[in-house]
Amino acid sequence: MARVVTVNDVLDGHVVLDIECLDRIYLNAYVPILQTSSQVVAFLSGHLGFPFPSPALFRQMGDRFRRSVLSFADANDIPWIRFEKDQAKLEVMAPHLARQAGTGKSGVAAIGVAQEFQRVWTASEGKTSTGTPRWSFYKADRRVTCYYFYLWDQDFGPAFIKVCAWFPYPAKIWVNGHEWVKRQAEKAGLGFTALSNGFAACEDPAALQAICDRLGPGTINVFTQRWLHRLPLPFTIRDHDAGYWWETSMRQVEISRTIVFDAPRHARGFFEALVADNLDIGRPHNVEIIFGRKIRRDTKGVFRTAIDRRDNGGVLVNVFYKHSRIKQYLKDGRAMRIETVVNAPATWGATPACPTWASSRPGRAPPPGAYWKLNVSARAPSSRAQPLSGSRTRPPTRTGGGPRRYASAILGSWPWPAPCAPPCSLLPASPTRACAP
Repeated sequence: MARVVTVNDVLDGHVVLDIECLDRIYLNAYVPILQTSSQVVAFLSGHLGFPFPSPALFRQMGDRFRRSVLSFADANDIPWIRFEKDQAKLEVMAPHLARQAGTGKSGVAAIGVAQEFQRVWTASEGKTSTGTPRWSFYKADRRVTCYYFYLWDQDFGPAFIKVCAWFPYPAKIWVNGHEWVKRQAEKAGLGFTALSNGFAACEDPAALQAICDRLGPGTINVFTQRWLHRLPLPFTIRDHDAGYWWETSMRQVEISRTIVFDAPRHARGFFEALVADNLDIGRPHNVEIIFGRKIRRDTKGVFRTAIDRRDNGGVLVNVFYKHSRIKQYLKDGRAMRIETVVNAPATWGATPACPTWASSRPGRAPPPGAYWKLNVSARAPSSRAQPLSGSRTRPPTRTGGGPRRYASAILGSWPWPAPCAPPCSLLPASPTRACAP
C-alpha cells in the first residue's frame, strides 16, 4: 500500500523562503471629541468662541483648508492631479512616487483631488419656542472634496493620507508593511531579492522574519503623527493642544504568508492540486476550523469559497467568513501567497479604537495557518496535478505572551488602533523627532 505523502514531504527541499508579514494596512483617522452634536457645538462656541454655532462656519473652515492645500502645493512645486471617475489612482501616481523615491528623501510626491461621498456634519434649521432660529446638527453622507497626499517616506516607502475637506475632516491612511521591512533590511545591511510586494530570497531568513515581527502599532503611529504634523491640515496647533486631533483605528489590515519555491513548476503544481481538491473549503464546517469560530444555523454572515481568474491568467482562491476573508494565489508564478484580510475587528473580539496599548487584548485574528493546516495530507503533485485529501483536524492553539502566530496571522495580540500618540513636536522642520515610540 502506497504511503500517504504529506505537504511537508512535497515541499521538502523546494521551499527557499517562508516569510510572514503585515501587508497592506488601511486606517481610519478621526477626531474622537467631534462625534456628537453637543461636541460640535462645544467646538464652535466653546473652543472657537463664536456666539452662535452655525453650519456656515463649516464652509469658512473648509475654504481656509482648501487655500492652504493650494498654497502648500505651489510653494513646494508639488504636482496637482484631478482624479477621474473609476480611475486607478495608484497607477496615475506611480510616476510621481518613483520620481520622489529617486531623490531618496521623504516628501509629498503629488496631491490628488477627488469628489467622494463622506460621512460629515450638516445641519437643519429650526426655531425655539420664542421664535429664535437654531440649528440641529446631524451626520449625513455628502459628496465633498477629498485630498490624497501621496507620500514617499524613507521608512515606509509609498503611502498616502486622504483628508476630507468638510467638517469633521475624516481621513484615511494607507501604508504597506512589506515596503517598511524592505527599507529596514537595507538599513541593516541584509541582502535580499525583492518580489512584487514581498521577498523572493534572503541571505538570512531568520533575521528578515525578525524585522517583520518588529512592525507594530507604535511604528505605524509614529509615521501617522509625523506626517499629520507636516501636511497642511484644517486643525491648528491651538486645536491640537485643546485635544482636537486625529486618532487612528483599523479599517482594513492584510496579514500575509509568502512561501517561495525554488522552481515555478513546483509552485504551479502544488497550487493546482490544492485548488482541485478544496473547492468546498468555504463550507461552514471547514470555515469554523480555519477561523476558530463556532458557526451555527442561525449564525449570520457569508461562508463560502470563490475561485476567481486573475489578469495574469492564474486563479485566486477566496474563503469568506463574515466581513473577512483568506486569499490564496500564486505570486509572480513562483511563490504561494496566503493573505488574511481583516475588515471588521469586532468579528475577532477586538475594538477598532482603544486608548492605550495595554488596555485591550482582542481575540485572535483569523488564522490562515489553519487554512494551510487543513491541507496537511496529499499525494505528491507531478506534471499532472493530482487532488489533495484535506485533513479536517482542528489546529492546535498556541498560548503565551507576544503576538500569536497562526502562520501569517500575527495580529493575535495587537490592540487597534495604535496607542495614543505621546507629546509630538509641532515643528514641520523636525519630523524625525516627533512622536517617539
